[in-house]
Amino acid sequence: MSGTQTVAVILAVLNEELHIDACLASLVEQTVTPDVIIIADGGSTDETVSRIADWQSDHPDMIHLIDNPHRHQAAGLTLAARATNADVLVRADGHTTFDPTYVSESLDALAGRSRVAVGGSQVGSAQPGPARAIAAAMTSRFAVGPAPYRHRTQAGEVDTVYLGTFRRKDFLELDGYRLLPSGAAEDADFYYRWRQRGWVVEFHPSIRSTYHPRTSYAALFKQFMKYGVAKADMLKLHGRLPHARPLAPVALVVLLVGSGVLFVTTGHPGPLVILLGAWGIGLVGVATSVKGDVATRLGATLATGVIHISYGLGLLKGLMRSARKIRAGTRTF
Repeated sequence: MSGTQTVAVILAVLNEELHIDACLASLVEQTVTPDVIIIADGGSTDETVSRIADWQSDHPDMIHLIDNPHRHQAAGLTLAARATNADVLVRADGHTTFDPTYVSESLDALAGRSRVAVGGSQVGSAQPGPARAIAAAMTSRFAVGPAPYRHRTQAGEVDTVYLGTFRRKDFLELDGYRLLPSGAAEDADFYYRWRQRGWVVEFHPSIRSTYHPRTSYAALFKQFMKYGVAKADMLKLHGRLPHARPLAPVALVVLLVGSGVLFVTTGHPGPLVILLGAWGIGLVGVATSVKGDVATRLGATLATGVIHISYGLGLLKGLMRSARKIRAGTRTF
């Protein structure tokens, strides 16, 4: 507890047995201990719930488990927020561990202000195998763009943050997180609506967390395919994107298909060779810029290619759906 304000950590989980122990350990060991940690489980079929139960037995007054019948994060997080009367909400994630000062730094950055959301730096974990290469790729602007929580070192106002801390009354005034048809992008949608009201989103590098990325390239493909569809949801809902960069993977996919068809039908390889050459130069740049051994660098290059293609395909798929269906399929809780 911090002063007279109460603090609740909220998170939604589904089959997080690999990471939930580390996540909860980092939360209960904060220098400023949260009053409650509310976990919304979306119907886990692994050992997630039993592991949470073990933590509850050691921290019965702090850790609370609720049911998320809708399964998706947006629903679970909003249900968790509605299950507490705490003044401040700290949004957490089962794939993430938090520095010991995460809560205290978040509260200091919030500084008693209303209609302000704060968040900080996200660092990828150094797990062995593909996960390490994927984490390395996440540090490359060419792979994932200039997200401030991955690259920025100076505090300031931003479009969005990773996770975030804010006042519960502001969260509820905004109707919490919305479930988009894609089942993703709840944070981007939330902070877009936040800023549309003239409210402030701030990045503070002293707020630090470590994210555990996907452990296979197939899982990475599925993840970014979903992100691409979600970005199309955002475009159809709000009529604009924060910037044009998300359209680059779509252009890459379209040009690859178009130049490939041209080569097959006419035998002219020129456009395809030029496109692959330009893309290849960027991928080589990833290999030379990320940290790690040769295997990690090569894996990061592969991960970048997977990210570009899957995201582009997802965005293209999402753009084919009507705005009316997107709006009709968006839900609040």
